Amino acid sequence: METPFNERGVSVTRNALSAAGQVFPLRDIQNVRVVTVQKNRLVPYAISLIGLAGAIAGGLYASPLGVVVGVMLIVVGWLTWRTQDVTHRLMVQTAESEREALSSIDLSFVERVAQTVRDALACATAPKS
Repeated sequence: METPFNERGVSVTRNALSAAGQVFPLRDIQNVRVVTVQKNRLVPYAISLIGLAGAIAGGLYASPLGVVVGVMLIVVGWLTWRTQDVTHRLMVQTAESEREALSSIDLSFVERVAQTVRDALACATAPKS
């Protein structure tokens, strides 16, 4: 089997994993794992809290500009939260280090790639008969 997996710019052959312009020879790969990165909460909350403070200060000092800028920052913080995605990364461990080979919002795709790499590693290390 020459190319067991070739989808969305990622290919796994009996010799290598190729993803995002990187090539990882199977002989160098020790392990692969899928890491899920959750949404960042700090930045959207900070933007919204600064906006809330600006809107309150604009209201206290009767400054329409302060209220408008504050409300705009609250909306920007909310949009920042809504547009973030939970991402899933395929981490490849070699003897030297662990590097990210693939990042996607589709967990099933990343898990399929990881399983294909594990299967290719098992075939490569299986004794030939």
